Amino acid sequence: MAEELLKENAAKISGHLTWSLLAVAFLASFGSSMLYGFNLAVVNSPAEYIKAFYNETLTERHHWTPDEHFLTILYSLTVSIFAIGGMIGALLVGRLVTKYGRKGTLVRSTTLVFIGGSLMGFSRWFRNPFMVIAGRFITGVHSGISLSVVPMYLGEIAPKNLRGFLGLVPSIHICLGVFIAQVLGLSELLGKEEHWPLLLSLVLFPTLVQLMLLPWFPESPRYLLIEKGNVHATVTALKCFRKKGNIQAEVEEMQEEQRSLSSIKTLSVRRLLMDRSVRWQVVTIVVVNIGMQLSGIDAIWFYTNEIFRNAGIPEPHIQYTTVGTGAIEVIAGMLGCFTIERVGRRPLIIGGFLFMGLCCAGIAVSVLLQAQFPFMSYISVGCVVGIIAGFCIGPGRYGSLLLPDLLCDLLGSGCVHHTHHSRDQEQNLPGDQPDVCCQKQHPEGRADSKQPSETGADERLWITRAPR
Repeated sequence: MAEELLKENAAKISGHLTWSLLAVAFLASFGSSMLYGFNLAVVNSPAEYIKAFYNETLTERHHWTPDEHFLTILYSLTVSIFAIGGMIGALLVGRLVTKYGRKGTLVRSTTLVFIGGSLMGFSRWFRNPFMVIAGRFITGVHSGISLSVVPMYLGEIAPKNLRGFLGLVPSIHICLGVFIAQVLGLSELLGKEEHWPLLLSLVLFPTLVQLMLLPWFPESPRYLLIEKGNVHATVTALKCFRKKGNIQAEVEEMQEEQRSLSSIKTLSVRRLLMDRSVRWQVVTIVVVNIGMQLSGIDAIWFYTNEIFRNAGIPEPHIQYTTVGTGAIEVIAGMLGCFTIERVGRRPLIIGGFLFMGLCCAGIAVSVLLQAQFPFMSYISVGCVVGIIAGFCIGPGRYGSLLLPDLLCDLLGSGCVHHTHHSRDQEQNLPGDQPDVCCQKQHPEGRADSKQPSETGADERLWITRAPR
């Protein structure tokens, strides 16, 4: 009976892909998600030039010549501070999307890119190495915000039958961002000593396009109705994003969700971890995300050239090999888009992790035997490519999508609801299925009616994603 009601409701509010939906998906991803991928790989090509710049400026300003070890630490700080900024940005998402909305947060966060990109672009002009580090940190904060807000915004403006497709648009743009950074970092283009500040500051141009065009599109209908209570603005936004379909049914569904939210208990982090009804969902999400972060994919993106150099690839061929890995990443991401609905997320995630594990073992063996067998260097390169492909096909694209599947409405309302999915539902749940949510029941059979406001704003749990 429940399945019939869900299918009937989904049929009422299903819609077609409109130009406004497609434009918003590409604008939001082009000016936000693509910048994240770009910043992941952009520091790889000019690494030696950045170190030389640090050496020159420290000698000029402080009359002190740093050694190679200190320069390596300073460059590592330049690379890693991007992730630290991303973590801080992810922690700010909850308050920002509540105060400014989904689209409003994306538009306002472009200020961070203009500040960070300008600092990196003019760092050589002012002969200040710390401007590069500060710029990387600020752009990292923007990436931490956008990685959470863009999927939230697209998931709320899309009809249920298109959420799986639009949810993968940001992931594809991340792959494109990595590939574009690798191509522009070629020595024939911007991979020269005099051009590396321009290469780092190119993030300004996609952000400018987003800032000029995205404000013309409506805010998330769900935010307008549930958070602001503006029915007229909600209907106007839905008419922009839906050329066909039953808008009234979608509005009624959101109103029903608004009424149900008032009787659903908002959990703190401690209560979430102690709640047995969602323990396996939380464990699954934590394990998958820990596996993504510890898979070594960040080291490959940040230090691709160094990895290939140690593998014995000739110096003139390293940059082209790096571009090849970016192309394979894009192809793997596109392949995953066309196979997710047929194969399912669970096989892609598990298969991707297994393939990455085999490739990691292959790298270890090839490095040990490289001195005796020179051809092993090419095997190590193939294993690096295999790790990237395995990550992009499975864990990197769909690991984060487990969150709204296993714990309903996390990305939408910012609260954790008590959710129950059977093992079969979790295994076969496609991206466009409606959320299944139920309230926590007491032994007497009554629903917990504690208002979210009673717990205090400080106990609200916002689950967001930091950069990989």
